[in-house]
Amino acid sequence: MKILVTGGGGFLGKAICKQLVARGHEVRALNRHDYPELKTLGVEQRLGDLRSLDQVATAAAGCDAIVHTAAKAGAWGSLLDYYETNVRGTDVVLAACEIHNIRRLVYTSSPSVVHNGKDLNGVNESTPYATHFLAPYPQTKALAEQRVLAANSPQLATVALRPHLIWGPGDPHLLPRILQRSEKGRLRHIGDTPKKIDTVYVDNAAEAHVLALDKLQPGSPIAGKAYFITQGEPVNQDAMINALLKAAGLPPETRRISLDFARFAGTYMERIWKLLRIKSEPPLTRFIVEQLSTAHWFSIAAARRDLGYSPRVTTNEGLARVGEYLARQRMQQRKG
Repeated sequence: MKILVTGGGGFLGKAICKQLVARGHEVRALNRHDYPELKTLGVEQRLGDLRSLDQVATAAAGCDAIVHTAAKAGAWGSLLDYYETNVRGTDVVLAACEIHNIRRLVYTSSPSVVHNGKDLNGVNESTPYATHFLAPYPQTKALAEQRVLAANSPQLATVALRPHLIWGPGDPHLLPRILQRSEKGRLRHIGDTPKKIDTVYVDNAAEAHVLALDKLQPGSPIAGKAYFITQGEPVNQDAMINALLKAAGLPPETRRISLDFARFAGTYMERIWKLLRIKSEPPLTRFIVEQLSTAHWFSIAAARRDLGYSPRVTTNEGLARVGEYLARQRMQQRKG
């Protein structure tokens, strides 16, 4: 097939492009910038804004399917900015599918769309959408996912995947955040009891998208559904953070702060940042506190059954790869 990957230059997008090319598909990426790695893979690149129907429709012309990974991620920012990219941008992708009679759309969602502030222990896809959100990212991803699933029809088959806390070599989000806070002495565990969470290694998350694309067509069993995508092996949150620190050659974090203090600090910082109109993300927000103080792990029985998904890269193997990657990075920095 000829496949358009929105956000193909992103962390997950690159991994998806790589696997699609390896399977013999013709791949085109819609990005805001050129990426040398995609050029090396033989991926055609189109520059464009996800919010522009003209640009997205032009990029989608001649394609058989779209994998829509592009999104504005983060724990802080303007609701309008998140809405324009995550919701309006998804509307534009759906419109491009209609304009060009594209029959398959795989959407990258997030498990945060069902996180209601309480522990989620082994829940499945029957869990309802959250009714309160402490950040615009999960709120707008929930709205976009509902649009995508509602668009499923005899003309367009849609499916939403919910990969949780994607990590691996080259991770520009989760890993740098943990390492930077540790190096600056700002990392703390929150609450008295470590909670269990799910994560997913980037290559496993990418393979889930490829598997979904293989099985997706109008009327197929997976059409119109959402699926959690994880390692399938929940871990203690503190242990996972310390394992990533170990992979980076950093000491484990043992310090803790109470949940009440963390909530107070997050609320206070949000108010100060808004009052002073500071654009950078506060050191702590209520959303981050919620994520670090609750359990969130999920059943992937449906993905195993319907997609044939089985995480190929174990957590331990993934951590070893991250350690090797970071060691190479440190060596290059010393040489530079």
